[in-house]
Amino acid sequence: MDFAFGPEDESFRKTARAWLAAHLAGGPDRVSGRAWERELGADGWIGLGWDRNRGRFGNRAATVTEQVVWAEEYARAQAPARVGHIGENLLAPTLLAHGDDAQRARFLPAIARGEELWCQGYSEPGAGSDLASVRTAAVRDGGGTYRITGQKIWTSLAHEADWCFVLARTAEGSQRHHGLSFLLVPMDQPGRIDVRPIRQMSGSADFNEVFFEGAVAAADHLVGGEGNGWRVAMGLLARERGVSTLVQQIGFAAELARVVQLALETGAAVEPVERDRLVGQWAALQAMRWNALRTLGGVSDPGAPSVAKLLWGGWHRSLGELAMRVRGADATVAPDDWRTDHPYELDAVQRQFLFSRADTIYGGSDEIQRTIIAERVLGLPKEFRP
Repeated sequence: MDFAFGPEDESFRKTARAWLAAHLAGGPDRVSGRAWERELGADGWIGLGWDRNRGRFGNRAATVTEQVVWAEEYARAQAPARVGHIGENLLAPTLLAHGDDAQRARFLPAIARGEELWCQGYSEPGAGSDLASVRTAAVRDGGGTYRITGQKIWTSLAHEADWCFVLARTAEGSQRHHGLSFLLVPMDQPGRIDVRPIRQMSGSADFNEVFFEGAVAAADHLVGGEGNGWRVAMGLLARERGVSTLVQQIGFAAELARVVQLALETGAAVEPVERDRLVGQWAALQAMRWNALRTLGGVSDPGAPSVAKLLWGGWHRSLGELAMRVRGADATVAPDDWRTDHPYELDAVQRQFLFSRADTIYGGSDEIQRTIIAERVLGLPKEFRP
């Protein structure tokens, strides 16, 4: 199926552009965080096209092309960074695919209204990219609840989230991907859930350690059935690593434009090597975009999520390095009074460089993605595991 915009899409674009202009009057810093999520939700801009039932969860009905249009206009307007994207783009499609009617009715409207924020409880200190090695345990207490004990790490937005979807081991003695379950856990459990921010080398603390000490999850908040957590978790990761990155690529285009402008200002753009690198970044971004649009157009490719993750992770890290080269030697110098608890004393180029170092690790490291492609797509012999 070809991916192309039609007259209806351009009409939708006008609507989206007008709404963003009206609600961002006064600049994108006028609103942020939860307030912005509620503004988006009030007019149905969260969860575009979740299902075919014309927005029955409070979201606005939208075709795939209209979803792309909204993402383009959102990036063009330089709207605030989203704090509800984990619930909207990861959990909601997972509930539509694997949840039951009661779970959809309970959680999707609250996400669509921008009222409940989510975080993802996957990685652990001893099981980062090797997700099948998680040790966090969930034990059914004989009644209607599970008791969860364990530790998660690199949990983005856990300090703001109302809920966490947790991959936990519900079958005692189980190994690898067997015996795992996918549970929806409320974060407001003082004494049972402890969130500790992790300070990054950029100075910010966007992700956290999360400790569960007998935290409670309702049995009817088990998604996909007990022991089926691996299947549910992999379905979610396909969305995280796959076509949802199209929105991210639109943001990347804005970052690249700023680096090009910086190169013009510093004179780096006249240097043949740096100019070649800038052109290479632009060409690679176009390739990523068309690959994502190809997937959106209905092309079946089991390796697409891993390929997409490899492409954007490496591209964004390279952009951070290029930005530093373009900026010049003074990019390596921090302010005299800079402290790691005040990250915004660094400039945008420095923050971009430091953050992008992690792009090839989080969301599934490059090594894991290459192994998935080799073993599951190309059918090569499995890597030796002691």
